[in-house]
Amino acid sequence: MHGDPAITRALDLAVAASWEVKGTTSPNPPVGAVILSPHGEVAGVGATQPPGGPHAEVMALAQGGSAAHGGTAVVTLEPCNHTGRTGPCSHALLAAGVSRVIYAHPDPGKKEGGGAAYLRQHGVEVGCLDTAVAPLRPWLRAVAKGRPHVTLKFAQTLDGFTAALDGSSQWITGDQARAWVHRDRSQRDAILIGTGTAWADRPALTARHATGLYPHQPRRVVIGRRELPDYMYEQGFEQYPGIEQALAALWEKGDRDVLIEGGAGLARSVLAADEVDAIHAYLAPVLLGGGLGVVDKPLVDTLSAARRWHTRAVRRLGPDTLIEMERGS
Repeated sequence: MHGDPAITRALDLAVAASWEVKGTTSPNPPVGAVILSPHGEVAGVGATQPPGGPHAEVMALAQGGSAAHGGTAVVTLEPCNHTGRTGPCSHALLAAGVSRVIYAHPDPGKKEGGGAAYLRQHGVEVGCLDTAVAPLRPWLRAVAKGRPHVTLKFAQTLDGFTAALDGSSQWITGDQARAWVHRDRSQRDAILIGTGTAWADRPALTARHATGLYPHQPRRVVIGRRELPDYMYEQGFEQYPGIEQALAALWEKGDRDVLIEGGAGLARSVLAADEVDAIHAYLAPVLLGGGLGVVDKPLVDTLSAARRWHTRAVRRLGPDTLIEMERGS
């Protein structure tokens, strides 16, 4: 399977389709699916729709039509075998006459899983690539942890400062990096800041592009007990006293992937609580020699006690660099 060019291309298309819907599907995962005809041609591409809408396989089957009969379905997650707001995707694939199903990662859900076994029992060839594609990783970790996946994002200078001694921080990074941040926001369920940032920056926390707002806007959340600026109450910002209460409430609301944007107090508290799953560090080619750090207090007393993060990707964004890191188990 890994060496089949048609399967590789189909998986790439499925992953691209899942990126397009990331941020709009929670509490469901952002899944992508491709239907290949019996001759290996791409007949349909689909991705999970917002809650209550069709899943990726059903969208791809609708586009593929009769070409699905005797063909192959390539899916980023094991087809579900559960009837909820929609029917089981495993049954839809069988009804369409698909002869082979290849999926990237098993479904961890106790109720939703079992699609592969169902398909095998009904004569469909099934294969698992056993790899977690990037758009699914936050959802998979959230399900494993029972709380939203948390990414801590910050922009810093080469020498590790997020603001100068006078507090100025706009803008450490350039236009391309800021554009990437807004694109990233549009793929998250919620953005979290602390009350200090709420008062110091009075941010909108919207996801914007050059000509307006992205179609999907994340939930806007402030952590802390301090009263908020009036506009935040008027615009529907949510407030929770601490990070644990916020994550529990957001999980119940269906959020699975959240972004923490600051400031230093919130960053320190969420790191100290061991609730950070990934870090997005935007590094600007600037030296200050002094200023405000990413966190406002030490996390450990000695280097040997510090957590070391695994680099997932490094991106050049104009003059700046984004380092994407994640924790281990």
